[in-house]
Amino acid sequence: MLHVFGFERIGVAVGDLYFVDPRPGPGQEGAERGVRLEVRWMDSPLVEGSIYASRPILVDRPIWRADLLESVAGGPGTWDRTHHHPNMRGWEPNTRQFDDAMTTDPLAFVATQLCDLGGLMRGAGMDPSDVPDRDVTDLRAAVPEILETTRSLLGAVREGRLATGPIGADAPGSAREGWL
Repeated sequence: MLHVFGFERIGVAVGDLYFVDPRPGPGQEGAERGVRLEVRWMDSPLVEGSIYASRPILVDRPIWRADLLESVAGGPGTWDRTHHHPNMRGWEPNTRQFDDAMTTDPLAFVATQLCDLGGLMRGAGMDPSDVPDRDVTDLRAAVPEILETTRSLLGAVREGRLATGPIGADAPGSAREGWL
């Protein structure tokens, strides 16, 4: 399931995620599931048509990513795979960054990051002045709603309704299931 909060130029996408085996490094083997949250560029390209025509909505390149993941074997509440990617470059993340504050309280960590859009931009090698001031204000105001959506998705993952894994025995070993 995917939820998108769109502002003028910035958006936040939140969705469930399942990796059969991401193989990111020692101690991270095996399936993992949870919720991925990304701060992304947004755009609405012009389209010809009447004033009533639907407009395209582009959820574009990522700026920052938080993965609120747990190993399937470790079970709910372990936060043993929870990390973030402060150095997104184009479409690719840099290595997983584990942070004690994030493991202790992932939602508080995410809230702090979302309230510092300028810091997230600088971390991704982008100019914070490219973002309208209104986006900074509107994103901060939306943080409680974004966190509630994230909590709801995490609950559905832990109940087994979302991020249930690939369907079928022929799924590739490193399959990723989810929008993000």
